[in-house]
Amino acid sequence: MQLSLSQKEFIRTYGQMDVRELALRFSRDDMALLLSQIAGRQMARLKIPSWYEREDIFYPAHLSLEQASSELTARYKASLVPEIMETSSPGGCERFADLTGGMGIDFAFMSPDFREADYVEQNEELCGIAEHNFGVLQLHHVRVHCTGAAQFLQKADPYDLIYLDPARRDRAGRKVVRIEDCTPDLTEMNRLLLEKAGHVMVKYSPILDIALAVKTLGHVSEVQVVSVDNECKELLFLLSKTAGEAPQYVAVNLKRSGGEERFSFTMAQEQQTEISFADAPGHYLYEPNASILKAGAFKGVAQSYNLQKLHINSHLYTSNERVTGFPGRAFEVVSFFVPNRQHSKTFTRETKKANIAVRNFPMTVAEIRRRTGLAEGGDTYLFATTLSDERKVWIICRKVSDIALC
Repeated sequence: MQLSLSQKEFIRTYGQMDVRELALRFSRDDMALLLSQIAGRQMARLKIPSWYEREDIFYPAHLSLEQASSELTARYKASLVPEIMETSSPGGCERFADLTGGMGIDFAFMSPDFREADYVEQNEELCGIAEHNFGVLQLHHVRVHCTGAAQFLQKADPYDLIYLDPARRDRAGRKVVRIEDCTPDLTEMNRLLLEKAGHVMVKYSPILDIALAVKTLGHVSEVQVVSVDNECKELLFLLSKTAGEAPQYVAVNLKRSGGEERFSFTMAQEQQTEISFADAPGHYLYEPNASILKAGAFKGVAQSYNLQKLHINSHLYTSNERVTGFPGRAFEVVSFFVPNRQHSKTFTRETKKANIAVRNFPMTVAEIRRRTGLAEGGDTYLFATTLSDERKVWIICRKVSDIALC
């Protein structure tokens, strides 16, 4: 895994160039290796910036890096460890295992909290890369095991925390979404996992059905829906032998610029909450972030911020007084109207660009653009939605950009 001085110099010199151009420009015996490392570094620059700063880090095939966690989400998972361990391990964090090591990003950020840490991965090449990189990162307390998750766990001593990120592709490389189709299949390992660890953290794709996953996994104490800059990235399920019947839900939106939006609730609270509906949009319009929408806190977020909902299925909220700290986007309402021919023409005469969103409306964004001729962009926001009296309307807004975080 060690690159020569001449290889490092080549990567330093040409590391910002397009790899396709480099492939045409140079002919070297080690060109395939150099191109893969340059491509890896280019992706790591934004995805894993602290690794990008270390030129001795070795990068695996593109797919492994593409599927790996970002540094931002890996750091977030690491931040959960003290909270998870607080009640069950008063003596400190002793033993940790990542049973689906992959590129090792999550493991590298979570393992420093523990005195012993085992990285488990059945791909021999990834194990070699991970072992090299852990040395570069000075993670001297970790051990690398090239074997399958179930085989390793059967012989292992107990852990304080086990982490898994099951592979979401089948042998043909096609994406899968059911827990039973992921590798490893946790429906077959669930009992063994809880025998071997006080706590288990499992990462799944955000397209997974959360309610079905909670039922399938069992013993779920908490569900975390994690977004980055309002793009849902991953679902985290925290399993414990002492988990009750109703897990806590946490919707978190991490911001690359710093800070986060967080909203917590239980499904019982959501189901029992009563909210009011607006007859029409007020002075302000609110759209929850992607994590809240995925988690399903449609009524809870309205109650917590004293907002009215526009429609049971629209998931847009309104108020006449400005609400700060809302976990999502806030807009100042300019006007709203039923989009008949007269109103549409008046609007498009005055506006040539708009950011269009469809929420519970019988037309797509593309159809609205074809109908209006509106280009994308600008400072105007158009929400096509349905009000509580079933009127189909367009709400014209300007974004409120200085939302204060609580």
